[in-house]
Order: sequence, then C-alpha cells, then structure tokens
Amino acid sequence: MTAKRGRPRAFDRDEALAKAQVLFHAKGYDGLSVADLTQALGINPPSFYAAFGSKLALYDEALRRYEKTEGLDVDTALAPGTPLPAGVTKLLRYAADAYACDGPCGCMVIEGARGTADPEAGDRARARMEASRAYIREKIVVLDANNADLAADYVMMSFAGLSASARNGMPTQRLRVMAGIAAEGLSAYLTSGR
Repeated sequence: MTAKRGRPRAFDRDEALAKAQVLFHAKGYDGLSVADLTQALGINPPSFYAAFGSKLALYDEALRRYEKTEGLDVDTALAPGTPLPAGVTKLLRYAADAYACDGPCGCMVIEGARGTADPEAGDRARARMEASRAYIREKIVVLDANNADLAADYVMMSFAGLSASARNGMPTQRLRVMAGIAAEGLSAYLTSGR
C-alpha cells in the first residue's frame, strides 16, 4: 500500500512577503536565518529560493514593501502651501505614531541602515533611507528652497532618534512630545534668521 499524496498547498507569495516584512522589522536582517524564514513562511528551502532568490533579495523586497505599506504620509504633511515648520511638525508626529510599539517598534529602514553584519543588507537599507531623504527634500524645496537641505537632514536625524527611542521602549505619548520638541527646535532655528 502506498500513501496517497495530498495536493501541495498553494503558496501565496504576497502573503509570504508580508510575513517576512514583519519578521525582518522585528528581528533585523542578522536576526533571521533562511531556516527561520522558511519555517515562518511555511515553505521548504527550494521553494524559498525559487520564489525570492535569496535572503538578501527577500529583504530588499520587504524594505520596499514596508515603504509602500507603512511609509509616512509625506505628501500630506509637506503639501504645497504648508509652512515648513508646520509640515515638519506633522511629519514628525506621523513618525512618532508609526514607530510606536503596536507591532515591531521603530522604522524598519532606519534600523536596517544602522548596520548589519552583512554589508550588502546595510547598503540596501541605506539606499532606501537616502531615497526617502531625497523625496522629503523634494517636497521641502517647494516650501522653502533656501533651507531644503538643512530641513531634510534635520527630519532624517529626528526620524532616527524617534526610531531608536521607540525601539528602546519609549511610550507613544512621550515619542509624540519628543517629536513636538524636535519640530519646535527646527522652527526656532529657521525663525532666528541664521
């Protein structure tokens, strides 16, 4: 007698990518092995490699998915006609809420860019972070061309601080207060005429 083979379970690539994104966000690139990923995704290694190519390729896809699904609403915060200090305030508050610990804490891109044992993975995250900075700068130029570089750098630095604080367990309300203080600091600098 031979056992009847069941039909293989259908593999939903998008669902697997969503799961991988959460895992990478929570544990980082270095915190996951291919074995961890295949077990969590419910697939075997050959299927994993056929679907994603490599752990690095999956990580890159997960970073891009994170930006699309979890990214901050830069367009609304920095809409044309918005005073720059008000736009930055709104954007930093969005970040405080997004980075809070309802799921994985902090920003997946920023935390990945801080460095990993795998330099290629760090480079992928830093490339995504630089693309975000460039997009934010592009929006700020419309509001205040003279201070676009300074403001974009300030926003990215503030994001990094908020992300690290969220990762370290700072409660949402305190993150919001810190975001407000950071925004006030930029506003004071801009109005001081330096």
